[in-house]
Amino acid sequence: MSAWLAVHETAEEEIVHPRAKRKIAGGQTVVTKRLEEEHEAKTVLSELEKLDVDNAEFTSKLTKLRDTVVDHAEHEEAEEFAKLGDELSSGELERMGRAAKLAEATAPTRPHAGGESLIANLMAGPFAAMLDRARDAIVGKG
Repeated sequence: MSAWLAVHETAEEEIVHPRAKRKIAGGQTVVTKRLEEEHEAKTVLSELEKLDVDNAEFTSKLTKLRDTVVDHAEHEEAEEFAKLGDELSSGELERMGRAAKLAEATAPTRPHAGGESLIANLMAGPFAAMLDRARDAIVGKG
């Protein structure tokens, strides 16, 4: 789950959020709120990865992660994705979808809280992705 979330959020940060900032009314505010939610989820994921499942904190942190991710997804759907769907042509949406798939293919597979921006992802993302994917191969998660 953490790999999927890390990859998904990186694609949003590189492809979806920059377009939302430019194309939807109040886009900067919408994206800032989504980035705050993503940072919180990445922080909780990082904390979870350090805990054993039998640790007393694990269940409460997992519940917090679930609630954070569900809340974030609901906000994205209503405040970002639906509005982008209204503003962009079908061709633009298709190109954005292809770009997001490419971003996912090269994204880090672990949460890196603090990297919730296009610039941070482009600067540190390739190195983080290389380290994450090497770690995944070594521990058999690839």
